[in-house]
Amino acid sequence: MKRTRLAGITAFLLIVLTLALGFAAAQTAKTAKTNAEIRQEIIKQSIARYKGSCPCPYSADGAGRMCGWWSAYDKSGGVSPLCFEKDVTPKMVVDYRKRTKQ
Repeated sequence: MKRTRLAGITAFLLIVLTLALGFAAAQTAKTAKTNAEIRQEIIKQSIARYKGSCPCPYSADGAGRMCGWWSAYDKSGGVSPLCFEKDVTPKMVVDYRKRTKQ
């Protein structure tokens, strides 16, 4: 009787432990980002690296006005941040995946 009860308790604990470990593994598993999500992340990083107040046409300047044609994106020469998905090349997406192990 004691042996049967001990085996039952052991089996129950093994099942609980297996479920807990499976749940923990599922919570920590990364889901791969889509190409669109990666392009948005690359754009966000590019804008964050820009030192001025008007990186993109849709950005607002210090006074809250839309930058429009006065943005760094629309000026020739100098720094040109990535502002739109079309600016992000497929190679940039591949490099991002390699760099972040996505």
